[in-house]
Formats: sequence, structure tokens, C-alpha cells
Amino acid sequence: MPRTTTVESAGCPPLRALTFDVLGLIKVTEARSTLGGVPKVVERWGEPESSRCVLAASTNDRKIDPLLAVARKSGVIELISSINGDLRVSLPSGNQAEVQSQEDNIVGLHLFKKQTSESSSRSCTLLTCTTKGLSTLRSFTIPKSPGDSTSDDAQVTWNVCAAGNVLCCKVDENENYALFGGKGVEVNIWDLATHTKIWTAKSPPKNSLGIFTPTWFTSATFLCKDDHRKFVGGTNSHQVRLYDMAAQRRPVMSFDFRETPIKAITEDQDGNTIYIGNGSGDLASVDIRTGKLLGCFLGKCSGSIRSIARHPDLPMIASCGLDSYLRIWDIKSRQLLSAVFLKQHLTNVIFDSHFNEDEVAASVAPSEQKEEDELIERDEELPPIVKRKKKKTKSRDVDRDDDDDDESHSVKRKKSKKSQNDDDDEGPHLKEKKKSKKAKNVDKYEEGLLSVEHEKLKKVKDRKSKKSKGERVDLE
Repeated sequence: MPRTTTVESAGCPPLRALTFDVLGLIKVTEARSTLGGVPKVVERWGEPESSRCVLAASTNDRKIDPLLAVARKSGVIELISSINGDLRVSLPSGNQAEVQSQEDNIVGLHLFKKQTSESSSRSCTLLTCTTKGLSTLRSFTIPKSPGDSTSDDAQVTWNVCAAGNVLCCKVDENENYALFGGKGVEVNIWDLATHTKIWTAKSPPKNSLGIFTPTWFTSATFLCKDDHRKFVGGTNSHQVRLYDMAAQRRPVMSFDFRETPIKAITEDQDGNTIYIGNGSGDLASVDIRTGKLLGCFLGKCSGSIRSIARHPDLPMIASCGLDSYLRIWDIKSRQLLSAVFLKQHLTNVIFDSHFNEDEVAASVAPSEQKEEDELIERDEELPPIVKRKKKKTKSRDVDRDDDDDDESHSVKRKKSKKSQNDDDDEGPHLKEKKKSKKAKNVDKYEEGLLSVEHEKLKKVKDRKSKKSKGERVDLE
């Protein structure tokens, strides 16, 4: 697949997206109307290192001091400023030794938007979940300076599964309930206030051939903002299932999508549409009320889709995955607006809903003007550049060839003149002798030819005479 994508579009509206990759880099991509709506990477936060791979990310997208929570492969959770990428807090995992020994990586992370203590804007609450099902709800206060230690107000830990591996974790819009599911783990709902399980799904029955599909959820999301009872889950057997807690424990509706596992699901703001991405790079929108496929997004990705984000205000979504591309799509036309190649495999993408193009331009314009003024001053101080004409080497070679030709012609002329002079120096007697020698040689040659013909005629006559007499003829 080529690294560049040709897109016939007028460009993207002003937006800002943050992407996370397997080397732990956070890249900020912005699209501005002044640049023709073409997204470009404007910042890169962090240093590349495989142990710092971003496994999960969540944001508190508030207007004042927005924060970004990032879970690393090493077990460390970092709180970063969404504006400039400054590290605010680094939280080591409570069971870091156990994480490294059992490879119990963090698979779910949620940074709560509502504050536990309204008096302090520096208080935060985090929910984390590991592969083995160890969930932790932690509240802490962000220090004023990065060197100060954090103060943990409360920390609660519980296990959401007795066996299997948790692969997906999601918190509802009101941040009261959490959803967990995975390989060998049926989807279950927990109340975050009491830390108790309130509902567990039941696996579907065997099909008409008597084959039982093993439980393997790869992604899940709540369907409505106001109703936590309806949610959608994607499985490794390329099935999409709709659950309703008020109806039954088994799926209310299920359908197959393509032939590869479902890797990412996100909901739309209308509460009826979902966006699905699978392991072969197919991206589509589905009306979950009927299970009808509304359409696939034009422009197939060349790798597995790992994250889909819906813009909170603009009618567009962003997708990223193992093909290292960040793609921006239009929801209505399902066409690709732009694609940005980011070099590493991508794990997550998040939109910045409070991005203001005018504020960014106002903050950047003075610095750019200073740089331009400095460059102009430097150019004025430098002496003028004098361009020297380069001599053509081809003309030199042509002149040399002409000179060689002239020399050869002059040598030939000299030789011809010498031969004429030699002929003039010779006397008339010598010329006559040469002519007589040539005539004698011609005569000798003609006499030799005649003698040979005479011998041939004699042999022919002898053969005829012998035949007439009846004698034996010798053939030579």
C-alpha cells in the first residue's frame, strides 16, 4: 500500500486530534482553515521507547486546565496537560511487580470529569482495570509543582472476573456504572458507588448445527448517554450484539460484520447509530435499532482499526490503527476527508472539543512575526552574493576536437606535399624504368595464364583420342 492517499475533498474543518502509538509518543494533529484544511502534525510529546507503549487513554476535556490520562505498558499512569503536554502527575501502579511478572497490563482507563471535591480543581479520580480483572478506583490531588508528592484521598480495589482475561472496559456518560468484558468473561455491569455487580449477560444458545460460540468480547460501548441499560458489544467471531438490561440477559439482537474480529466500536450522539471497525480495516455505520448496515466508509484502511472517535460537535469521526494512518471521515457522505501518516502503529485517538483556531493563531502569530523580522535583518546584514559565470565544459571539448581535426588534416597535407616533392626530385630515367618493370610483370602473368590453358587443351585431346581407340582413360 502506498504511504500517501489522494483525497478529492475541500479539506477538514478546524480540528485538533491527539494520537497515541506503540512507542509511547503522543502526536498532536491540527487542521486550520488558513492552511487549506489540511491536517498536519504540529507537536510531538515524549521520547520513543517500547516500554512506554500507550495501552489506554482518557481525557477530561474541560475548558480550563484540560487533562489527559495515559496508561503505559510499564504500569505507570501519567496525567498530562492536553494543551502543552507537560507532565502533571506520574502514578506507579499499586501492583507494579505483579503486573510485570504476570503481564497483567492495564486495558481500561477512565479519567472522571466530575470532581469528588468541588472546592479543589486539582482533585482527580481514576478508574483502571487490568487483564486479570483487577479494578481500582483512585482519588488523588494534583500537586502544585511536579516535584511535590501526590496525596491519595481514597483507593478501592476489587476483582470483576474470577477467570478469563478482560479486554474492554467502558464507563457510561453519567459516570455511575462501568462495563467489563473479555475472553472468557461475559459482559457485566458494576455500580461504581457501591462497587457491586448489578447485571451479568448470558451467552447465546447453540446454533442450528449445535455449535457453541465461546465468549470473547473485544470491544463494547454504551448506546445512550441517558440510559445505561442499553449497550453494544463486539466479539472475536465478528459478531455485534445489542444488550438491554431491562429486557433479558441474552442479546436482544446480533448480526455478523465481515469475516474478521471486531476491534473498535463507538456510538453516535443520536443514540441509534454505531461505528464499527474490524481487523481487516473495514469501517461502517450501522443502525442498531434494526441492525441494518447504513454503509461502509469509502477508502479501505490497510491495517486493523484499533480506535474510533466521534467528534462532539462536528459531523465527523477519526480512526487509527496498525496501518499508522490517522484518517478523518465525514459521517454524512462517508467519504475520507484526509489521511495523515504518523509512522508508528497507533493505539488510540482523541478529539479536542475546545479547539479554537482564532486563539491558536493569536498565540502563534507574534512569535512567527519575530522570526520573520529576524530573518529579514540577517539577510540585510549579509553581503550581496556575486554569481560567477561557469565556463561550459562542452564547448571546451568541442574546441579540442576541432583542433585535433585541424592537426590531422595538416599532417595529411604535409605528407601529400612530401610525396609530390619526392616525385619531382626523381629523374625521368627512373620513371621510365618503373614503367617498364610494370609492363614486364603484366606480360609474365599473361604468359602463365596462356600456358595453363594450353596444358588443359592437351589433356582433353589425349582423352578423346584414347576413347576413340578403346584404351583405358586415367581420371586425374
